[in-house]
Amino acid sequence: MEDKSKQEYQIIFGESLRKLRVQADFSQEELAERAGIDRSYLGGIERGEHNLALINIIKIAKALNLPPHKLLESLAAHKGDI
Repeated sequence: MEDKSKQEYQIIFGESLRKLRVQADFSQEELAERAGIDRSYLGGIERGEHNLALINIIKIAKALNLPPHKLLESLAAHKGDI
């Protein structure tokens, strides 16, 4: 089985998060504030630099008014690799 690197998954997740944030018309600063996380940390997530914890996925999903699974849908295309 060919595995993607951990960072490749983080990049896929981050790009998806950025799209959802833009669709919600939030700046990084606004989403970070709503989620209760640091703006620079959110930027790092969007760049694929952080392997975030489940609690942060839940916080971000709540701030976007989405169920947490919506943040993970971008990984579904890669389910054979996970």
